[in-house]
Amino acid sequence: MSEKETTHSNAPAGQVSPPPEDIFAQRLGKVEDIKVSGDVPFGSRFDGVVSASESRVKFSEDGDEECRYRIAGRVTAFRVMGKSIFADVKDSSGKLQVYARKDALGADEFAKFKKLDLGDIIGVEGTLFVTRMGETTLKVDEFRLLAKSLRPLPEKWHGLTDVEQRYRQRHLDLIVNDDSRKVFLQRFAIIRGIRSFLEERGFQEVETPMMQAIPGGAAAKPFETFHDALGLKMYLRIAPELYLKRLLVGGFEKVFELNRNFRNEGLSRRHNPEFTMIEIYQAYGDCRSMMDLVEELVTTVAEDVVGTLEVPGRGGELLSLNRPWRRVAYKDLVRACAGDDWFEIDTAGRIAKAASLGLDIAPGTPDFEVTNEVYEKLVEPTLIQPTFVTRLPKELVPLARACDDDPELVDVFELEINGQEIAPGYSELNDPLEQRKRFEAQLSLCDSDCDGKIDEDFLRAMEHGMPPAGGMGIGIDRLVMTLTGVESIRDVILFPQMRPKNS
Repeated sequence: MSEKETTHSNAPAGQVSPPPEDIFAQRLGKVEDIKVSGDVPFGSRFDGVVSASESRVKFSEDGDEECRYRIAGRVTAFRVMGKSIFADVKDSSGKLQVYARKDALGADEFAKFKKLDLGDIIGVEGTLFVTRMGETTLKVDEFRLLAKSLRPLPEKWHGLTDVEQRYRQRHLDLIVNDDSRKVFLQRFAIIRGIRSFLEERGFQEVETPMMQAIPGGAAAKPFETFHDALGLKMYLRIAPELYLKRLLVGGFEKVFELNRNFRNEGLSRRHNPEFTMIEIYQAYGDCRSMMDLVEELVTTVAEDVVGTLEVPGRGGELLSLNRPWRRVAYKDLVRACAGDDWFEIDTAGRIAKAASLGLDIAPGTPDFEVTNEVYEKLVEPTLIQPTFVTRLPKELVPLARACDDDPELVDVFELEINGQEIAPGYSELNDPLEQRKRFEAQLSLCDSDCDGKIDEDFLRAMEHGMPPAGGMGIGIDRLVMTLTGVESIRDVILFPQMRPKNS
């Protein structure tokens, strides 16, 4: 860098940046100066914009150095070299270098350009050329300030170092962290791919209530609200299942809903109280229909969006999504972990054995929950490669059809990838009499805080006749985590729920 070359930053080279409040005050002063000069610090419409990447592609194809381009974006780098200035302007497609010369802009406009700060949003018009360093660059003929940035951007352009700040101020994360932006673009593409896949196979997208008088379709604690006009306590839904099954009764034979569910439970690297799920139902199918469907869906979307069926897994293990995926019974996995005699010993013996395996299980815990603790804590984390876990205890899945050869088990699967559940799928229970018994048994297990009620309207719908069906739910956030190789659910949710600061 020559003696006359300087760079814009929040502080001169080698000095500590002034406090953000000082920078804010300085930039407010610039806003007033801009107004006094007769210009506008917060501009309006800027037509004819071509993205940075598109302008670069067009120029490489036609090579016309007389063709004019208009781009708009945020200033992310600024280098003053005497009577010339190089700056990077970044939009949603990437960045493009721009080049301003005093003799081309004129002294007044060049002085205004020189006063730009990192973070300002500008519109630029000019012609493209290639520098001696081989970089496609826009020579500035005209520019306009579209939005003055009053607060400084993070100093470190390789990304925010404070992980919590990335989640709490996602806008900054997206500005400075290209990897984060890429993950979200992939998320959007995955969702588009899922919709397209299902629509091509005759599934109809529907919408069902997100505020419900009786929460159902899963065992989870709901969020409560109140409907003033009705004088009625309501709940944010924990699952759309019971309404989608009403649509099966009504004659919609292939339906899906992709939307939010809400569960008033803890926060973790795999749990957010508001999450995205897709539920899919197909009349005259069963859980094996759903296994085939989700295998094809996930592999199709992975190839189309990520471009590979091999993605990074936990602990450095490579995940292979190549079909067919492993299918194994729940009991076989538990036996392999806890011993071949697990299902032959009594409940007290199982609790004692679980303790020897490092689990802390309270006396009086129902027998099926003891077994499920072994599965969830010791088995599930080991299921890295795609695995369908089948034939679960009926107590765990009260809305599923019993296995024909064992009424104590239900004909379901849990799809496990990378040590976490991605999708449960069922052969749906369509017997309203048995469904009532299951609801009553589930209600009897509620603790004293449970406000559970049986959804009589749903049972009445079933009594009109619900076709046999296969159904499943896919956790979109966890699927995106799997396909993009990130480890925290907060990295795939734009605005994850966070604990208040200093709490």
